[in-house]
Amino acid sequence: MPERALSFGTVAEAYERYRPGYPEELFELVAEYAGRPVRTALEIGAGTGKATRLFAVRGLAVTATEPDAAMLAELRRHVPAEVRTVRSAFEELEPGERYDLVYAAASLHWTRPDGRWELIARLVEPGGVFASFGGPVRPADPAVAEAVRAARAPFLESDELPAPDGTPLAQELQWPGTELRRSEWFADVRQAVIAQRLTMSSEDYVGLLSTVSAYLMLADAVREQAFRRILAVLPERVELDADITAHLARRR
Repeated sequence: MPERALSFGTVAEAYERYRPGYPEELFELVAEYAGRPVRTALEIGAGTGKATRLFAVRGLAVTATEPDAAMLAELRRHVPAEVRTVRSAFEELEPGERYDLVYAAASLHWTRPDGRWELIARLVEPGGVFASFGGPVRPADPAVAEAVRAARAPFLESDELPAPDGTPLAQELQWPGTELRRSEWFADVRQAVIAQRLTMSSEDYVGLLSTVSAYLMLADAVREQAFRRILAVLPERVELDADITAHLARRR
């Protein structure tokens, strides 16, 4: 898992180009849940700043942390100048300043489980908010999804990550809500889904797949063969389910 967590720097420009951003509804969800002014925020694993922009352009003083130098360099090209950036893994952050909001955008699963919630709690103001959000981007048409799965199968059984705590997909409360509910540090755990549909060209969808860690772990030649087979079964335009699942919790 650590190797996969640090695999994205080689495709930082593609990550910025092909990964979708986050909608305004997500900011509104977090702000409404907070129920009080949110002025400062710490981002865990900021990547190229897709979520950083969502919060920074709305006036929050954001500190964006990211362990990969290439990803952080790409982030700096796209976020407002006032965003503070720190090259650091989550586990290496020095608790000191506390924030109204600590959030992770499709990055929390890369953090180490041991001590995760205690460290996050030390970074959040009492009564402040922790938010985690993200979700897979999948073909909306079941027939297209099955064709992609079959084309991928000789190379990868799955290109998604299972829940770190083993929570089955059929369960209503998903990870990390399951861990948050068990944590002594957080209360008022909520889960919400923001429905999102996207359409992109088949080439751009394969470009998006090129930023997924499961493919990045393949040998170059194998990865290219997988992408050729996937591209061959795709329609010219691909409609995608890109729902965002958000988990919110309040620091006790």
